[in-house]
Amino acid sequence: MHTKSILLAGFLAFLGGCANSPSSDAPSIEVPGSRALTASQTSPASQAEKQISFQPSAGAPVEAYKGFLQVPENRTDPDSRMITLRYVRFPATVNKSGAAPIIYLSGGPGGSGINTAKGPRFALFMAMRAFGDVIAFDQRGTGASSDLPRCVSSIVVPSDRIVDDATFFDLHRQTIPECRDFWETESIDLAGYTTRESAKDLDALRQHLGAEKISLWGISYGSHLALAALKQMDHRIDRIVLASVEGLAQTVKMPARTDAYFDRLQAAINSQPKAQSAFPDVKALIARVHAKLDTEAVMLNVPQKNGESVEIILQSSLLKQFTAGSISDPGSAAQILGLYAAIDADFYDPVIGILQRFYNPADPISWSAMSLAMDIASGIEADRLAEVEEQAQSSVLGTWLNFPMPHLYDAMPDLVLDADFRTGPDSAVPTLVLSGTLDGRTYPESQKEAVAGLSNVQIVSVKNAGHNLFMTSPLVTETIETFMRGEALAVDEIIAPLPDLAPF
Repeated sequence: MHTKSILLAGFLAFLGGCANSPSSDAPSIEVPGSRALTASQTSPASQAEKQISFQPSAGAPVEAYKGFLQVPENRTDPDSRMITLRYVRFPATVNKSGAAPIIYLSGGPGGSGINTAKGPRFALFMAMRAFGDVIAFDQRGTGASSDLPRCVSSIVVPSDRIVDDATFFDLHRQTIPECRDFWETESIDLAGYTTRESAKDLDALRQHLGAEKISLWGISYGSHLALAALKQMDHRIDRIVLASVEGLAQTVKMPARTDAYFDRLQAAINSQPKAQSAFPDVKALIARVHAKLDTEAVMLNVPQKNGESVEIILQSSLLKQFTAGSISDPGSAAQILGLYAAIDADFYDPVIGILQRFYNPADPISWSAMSLAMDIASGIEADRLAEVEEQAQSSVLGTWLNFPMPHLYDAMPDLVLDADFRTGPDSAVPTLVLSGTLDGRTYPESQKEAVAGLSNVQIVSVKNAGHNLFMTSPLVTETIETFMRGEALAVDEIIAPLPDLAPF
């Protein structure tokens, strides 16, 4: 789980490694509308949906239905304002009366399910229609379900001097009181933006759809939400498909496991002679470049869009933020390693190009209310935090993979959910877990721990795949289809093609 800055989100999109980045260009909702064949004739959804032509980013449009429901922003407040949750429903392609609707839960937190359905996973959304209506859901505070203004603080991270990690984190902490005041002025109740509240939204959506049960299909933070829903309403869940699982106690990842990921990435690199020649020791390369930037003032002259140029000191903190976001998948990891190799060789043109496109040194620190609140609310136990801090002292990325957690953990202590939230579910609901061996955000051993309490779980390893693994091999779709039919899986490993890991 990672709260992306606008800068980081743009950079990840450039690398092609951010399949679930937030967006707000989802279709608007209109009422009343026509009914879908598989919708309950008495459900609120059947009376309030609008038939649309859904246009994916590639391919022909398909018939779909857009709808909405309203829920309290904060269910613990009897005077809470109501917020609108929006979705697009793709009707089942077969007549499966009573089939559980399949609700897609995007990652982030902050990703839009509707916009994800427009992208590369569109074909998988269509394939899932063989098992019931498929719901591309925008969770509270995301995409078309968001009316939350972004907080733009008054604090800017200096670009004319070296800023160490501790100072970088402290500057971000300083923005929290200002942003809390801003959101309060905007009548936003941050206490409503927790995974527990979002899980309750799923039961409200189930009722809205007139369904006895729902199936959940989630990735990354979407799996975190699915596991929370399983604790609250497992008797109302039919089946679950999870990828890149993040457990309820795993908002903050263990730095030692990030180091182990780099070892797996190195082994993959060593299988390609050209890549191995470029990156003979990735951990040593990363550590060497960080040390260089922390001790030497590398001043870059970066052209701006207005024709002028600004001098920027290349910060290790900026590079670490990019790195933490881009190691999700092996292809984007190789590209960020290419930047490290260039800096190591005192060749800065690629870095200048990135900064010119995605970095404005005058931009102040800003936050998405939903992403920030969700991460902080999920919390961390004291013993895990102590272990994280100890491991971070010698880890190649320290705690950067998790920013802004645990760095802002105690900045809004009133938002943090109780310890019971972080206890994993105990359930017999049929569950499929797909786990990439080169996932740089959620690690195979952590994913097994996250679902240890599930008695009816099948785990399939996707070799060579990263965090965004759904479209890495046709066998992934076939495996999901087999599971959705209720059949026994024939394999526990899928081998996906390994991308070219040589730089640029």
